[in-house]
Amino acid sequence: MRISPGPDSRQGPWTASPTVFLYCHGATASCQPHTMRTIFFSTWALLLLSSVSAQTPQRPSFTCGGNLTEESGLVGSQGYPGVYPPNTKCVWRITVPIGRVVVLSFRFIDLESDNLCRYDYVDVYSGHAGGQRLGRFCGTARPGALVSTGNKMMVQMMSDANTAGSGFLAVYSAAHPHQRGELYCGGLLDKPTGSFKTPNWPEKDYPAGVTCSWRIVAPKHQIIEVRFEKFDVERDNYCRYDHVSIFNGPEINDARRIGKFCGDSPPSPVLSEGNQLVIQFLSDLSLTADGFIAHYTFRPKKYISSTLPPVTTTQPPTTRAIPMKYSAALCQPKCKKRGSLETNYCSSNFVLTGTVITASVRGGSVFATVSILNLYKEGGVAIQQAGKTMSTKITILCRKCPLIRRGMSYLFMGQADEDGRGTIGPQHLVTAFKTRNQKELSGLKTQHC
Repeated sequence: MRISPGPDSRQGPWTASPTVFLYCHGATASCQPHTMRTIFFSTWALLLLSSVSAQTPQRPSFTCGGNLTEESGLVGSQGYPGVYPPNTKCVWRITVPIGRVVVLSFRFIDLESDNLCRYDYVDVYSGHAGGQRLGRFCGTARPGALVSTGNKMMVQMMSDANTAGSGFLAVYSAAHPHQRGELYCGGLLDKPTGSFKTPNWPEKDYPAGVTCSWRIVAPKHQIIEVRFEKFDVERDNYCRYDHVSIFNGPEINDARRIGKFCGDSPPSPVLSEGNQLVIQFLSDLSLTADGFIAHYTFRPKKYISSTLPPVTTTQPPTTRAIPMKYSAALCQPKCKKRGSLETNYCSSNFVLTGTVITASVRGGSVFATVSILNLYKEGGVAIQQAGKTMSTKITILCRKCPLIRRGMSYLFMGQADEDGRGTIGPQHLVTAFKTRNQKELSGLKTQHC
């Protein structure tokens, strides 16, 4: 019902009288007046909410594999960010316009952790079928950017029966193949002689968060010699952060690794076993340094290698005891705590508190990834760092001694093996994390055992 107001002697000649509507509710016809302005703004608000709702981006749904042909996009494990399914093989084939290369950057990765990535992993290839593998990745440490040599790249994820983690999310984009900015490096080297170097060399330090892979291919009956002219890569006793790795053969394979190098001393000259080498440079997300320049030369297979000194790395000699391995006899005794906090601290190679991120049982042992809360004694244990988050890999030799659970926090004391992986046997102390232990542990850190 519309009602026009009567004349009002208080209104001036330039004052308009608002149109008033009466809204009547129910049988009692209880009416409430609303001005046209109120109706206008209410309608506008409803239209705005409808527009915003329609434009709000929906979370992408990731399936197992597919063909990706846009110039840029997302690649994610099936069901990301939920736990990825077991016993799957997913293949994504990326194709960008001819004349461009594919750049892949991981934004997140959380797969079952293993030193050799044997169980759950992501493989990245330059090209589709039969392409060069740029790397295999697992755990929680994000690799740097990966660059194909052509306009195609393949991403393959494998999971076994025991899965743990949220999978991965990566971004791909098309780039110009000869761009030498802060992220692009690597490629195929097949001339008789040549050089390769870190990005920005020699003008400034190499950037953080980069992965470069050079594949050197000689004729079938020749081998490859590599010599580093200048070398300055972030120093660490175990080359856990920034480093250069050299592999025999056409792909990155830890079983075929010749050496892993860091520090400021050039590595000794390197000779391949066959006609192919892969050199991988990786920088993490923190400190950087000058970088390096290296030269390679093709040699006949009969080239006398005795004139070359042996390959060395910056890793110093260690006095760590040979780590134990799982055996049924080792795990038979009843599990119980032995000794005090102090005696276990002194007899352990590493001491830390952390939260179990992943845990999987294999061959009677538990392989776990632990997010570190506090590190009291490093002792050679390898630590991965992504931003401010530090993690390490620990093997519990006897899966029920001690019994650990994913998502729980513990005090771990044990021994690091030659690969920097923490190893814990029945004689080592592992207990639930208690804040009251922090003061005592901090005190032990300053004492000499």
